[in-house]
Amino acid sequence: MNAAVRAVVRMGIYVGAKVYFIREGYQGMVDGGEENIKEASWESVSSMLQMGGTVIGSARCKEFRSHEGRLKAAHNLVQRGITNLCVIGGDGSLTGANLFREEWSGLLEELVQQGLIDEDAVQKYSALHIVGMVGSIDNDFCGTDMTIGTDSALHRIIEVVDAIMTTAQSHQRTFVLEVMGRHCGYLALVSALACGADWVLIPEMPPEDGWEEKMCQKLSANRAGMKRLNIIIVAEGAIDCNNKPITTDHVKDLVVRCLGFDTRVTILGHVQRGGTPSAFDRILASRMGVEAVIALLETTANTPACVVSLCGNQAVRLPLMECVQMTQEVQKAMDEKKFEEAVKLRGRYSHITNHCSGFVQLQLHNFNIAVLNVGAPAAGMNAAVRSAVRVGISEGHKMFAVNDGFEGFYKGQIKEIKWADVGGWTGQGGSLLGTKRTLPAKHVEKIAEQMRAHNINALLVIGGFEAYLGLMELLEARGKYDEFCVPMVMVPATVSNNVPGSDLSIGADTALNAITDTCDRIKQSASGTKRRVFIIETMGGYCGYLASVGGLAAGADAAYIYEEPFDIRDLQSNVEHLTEKMKGAIQRGLVLRNENSNENYTTDFIYQLYSEEGRGVFDCRKNVLGHMQQGGAPSPFDRNFGTKISAKAMLWLTKKMNETFRQGRVFANTEDTCCLLGMRRRALVFQPVVQLKDETDFVHRIPKEQWWLKLRPLMKILAKYKTSYDVSDSGQLEHVVRNIQPKESDPSGAM
Repeated sequence: MNAAVRAVVRMGIYVGAKVYFIREGYQGMVDGGEENIKEASWESVSSMLQMGGTVIGSARCKEFRSHEGRLKAAHNLVQRGITNLCVIGGDGSLTGANLFREEWSGLLEELVQQGLIDEDAVQKYSALHIVGMVGSIDNDFCGTDMTIGTDSALHRIIEVVDAIMTTAQSHQRTFVLEVMGRHCGYLALVSALACGADWVLIPEMPPEDGWEEKMCQKLSANRAGMKRLNIIIVAEGAIDCNNKPITTDHVKDLVVRCLGFDTRVTILGHVQRGGTPSAFDRILASRMGVEAVIALLETTANTPACVVSLCGNQAVRLPLMECVQMTQEVQKAMDEKKFEEAVKLRGRYSHITNHCSGFVQLQLHNFNIAVLNVGAPAAGMNAAVRSAVRVGISEGHKMFAVNDGFEGFYKGQIKEIKWADVGGWTGQGGSLLGTKRTLPAKHVEKIAEQMRAHNINALLVIGGFEAYLGLMELLEARGKYDEFCVPMVMVPATVSNNVPGSDLSIGADTALNAITDTCDRIKQSASGTKRRVFIIETMGGYCGYLASVGGLAAGADAAYIYEEPFDIRDLQSNVEHLTEKMKGAIQRGLVLRNENSNENYTTDFIYQLYSEEGRGVFDCRKNVLGHMQQGGAPSPFDRNFGTKISAKAMLWLTKKMNETFRQGRVFANTEDTCCLLGMRRRALVFQPVVQLKDETDFVHRIPKEQWWLKLRPLMKILAKYKTSYDVSDSGQLEHVVRNIQPKESDPSGAM
């Protein structure tokens, strides 16, 4: 929420508005006074990005629910000339805001009658404009793929689960974890996917009668398969099909009574609400905050109150009350035991859980599919492989793992991989299959031999730019070797996020969190010292994604990248800008530099320039983050994006193999059977790699057009630079689609 507050304040000041904090939510609006409604300055939102919760406070307010309370609130706003409200909260807060807006003209008339304001004030402040942003860890608001706070809550859950899994393995224990979600099972479901839980119980999908026996059979089978631990995740609002609550104690007693397993219960509670916000939440909230200000500027008296939402990777505006009504319809459907309808209204993940849980669907034919990692390691690769293997097996196929990329392929490092072999892979960083940058062109004959020897009918390649190049080389080889006339698909996985055809890659979010966490610590190290500027070098090759988006998440003053050429005049301007800020209340500065941004203006050069020019005002420190950006446990985002996108790729391969099966064999030689699966704005899309050639700068290994470049002016505005902001890509008012099927757009693929 603090990132959203910061963005609203700074964007508001940037467009020339007066911006006010209203402390303690509606309570502060009702109570009024200088302490509760206070003008915000640029500096008043400094050092907020890394803070959890909300620094302006939040409180439930019974008084605002009454007409008298809203009358007091209206009077307090009119006294300060406030006619635009940006409300960050859940459906209750947003419903209250809309009611306030609808009553506004009537409230002003009452204030005139009571002699508290005059007729001129009624004319001047005749309309109240409202824009909402959804802040809720439950992700229970219809109309948006992700709410502010959800990703950070998932970070807290996964940190706990990863810690618990080590002790559970040591002692051969079963752990029952309760996570938040009184009416929404999103946190439970996504964290279950992210940690590879054995069983999950959520309110939208109550288990059928007899679930207790099925669950115990599953736990027993896993333990018999040499799995040393069991994890069961229960949403706090979990119910059975008779609307009877399912508690963690009930689940524990069941496991102990039926199986005799050593079982422990952990209730995470408000731990999930706390802590430092994730990189995803900071970027989401910053984007949404700026979008909210633009929406307020564009609103008219006839424009309905809107909520700024996220669809895939795109900001959209939706009528506030349509979203609220749809959210309420979900609860109504659940109360009436219409659970299928509730799941459809929720959308999201419900359509892939069965595959990862082990339910088999019969297909026309059973095939052999090989999976390999190519390029540099990226966190989330293992989650993608696990998902591919288990979805493939549940589709009836035989899965083969290739070690060490294309190099291992031509050397014959290929063997069948089974269900249990990928147990516990989701939380592990790097690539357990091994990965190399070797391209296949020089070894296509040997790779064809291995394809023939193992009767491989399809290929899934998980990797970065080398995987993209490798797939094109295999496509070229189809003319010479029939073995490559099989469906092939690539899933992008690289910290650099430089693969054409996809806005996002597996691994980039974990790297962003590593950068953000490090920048937070580095900035904190300067507290209590004299004014200091930090120069940080990030990875990314020639792609400036990590530097730019990491800079936005960490609150950087500048980010130097290859895609936006800079010269000595730009460097001098940045130094002068920082010098001016440092003379005020600001004590710390942060500058990021992409490793290949400029061959002459190196990190050392920039450090020395800033040190020299800042002498007497600030001193400098530098830090090269290096390979720590590739390491560590994958973030919840990368675990789930990898799981989702890989499952989708496997279902596509199954479809293509069945379509191209002729005379006892698979034969696929058309362009649309060799694709890259990527997130493009709102949807996951399969794109023939041939068609992506024109979009690629092969010399610098980056796409010719990159969506995140539009975020750079936002970073500059929030750092107090005078710059122009392109509103052509801002959200347009749309309508909520009802009774939606599970979406192509994906909350884990949202940015």
